Amino acid sequence: MDIVLFHSTFGLRPAVRQAADRLRAAGHEVRTPDLFQGRTFDTVEEGMEHNESVGREELLKRAVLAAAPYSERGLVYAGFSLGASIAQTLALGDHRARGLLLLHGTSDIAPNASADGLPVQLHVAEPDPFETDDWLSAWYLQMGRTGADVEVYRYAGAGHLYTDPDLPDYDEEAAEATWRTALGFLDSL
Repeated sequence: MDIVLFHSTFGLRPAVRQAADRLRAAGHEVRTPDLFQGRTFDTVEEGMEHNESVGREELLKRAVLAAAPYSERGLVYAGFSLGASIAQTLALGDHRARGLLLLHGTSDIAPNASADGLPVQLHVAEPDPFETDDWLSAWYLQMGRTGADVEVYRYAGAGHLYTDPDLPDYDEEAAEATWRTALGFLDSL
């Protein structure tokens, strides 16, 4: 499976490369575009400030340019938090998308979005300050209206970016459960 994996607001850090290596070890071809062009951040606030200074449209442009050379193969779009929101936007705009793997994040859904039969899997902490219960309920209903086939996995007590071993949010048990489930999802595509 060809996967494009987008980083969080912390930038292209070791945890993203480790995740890509885990996916490669399972037989997938993985690309990890650097949407922040080499910049990484130690705090969410620094990353969000940089994200806002670059702007969502520019980040989406960079993401599209990174994915475009491979999209004819039928990509699985994946990402962490901010990267998940970017992956979602690209997958809903690519009729060849094979799947969407969202880790720690979602995004707004355009009213005219269509994703007939697109397999989508979301892994998120419970509770998550960035992905509240009300937001996730509305998101789930909207994704269903697009025609996507959606699975949601919640991890009680985990922090927002619980799969990143270098952050305080890390939860080894939740992270391993996420990767087992995600690898099964990717193998089913």
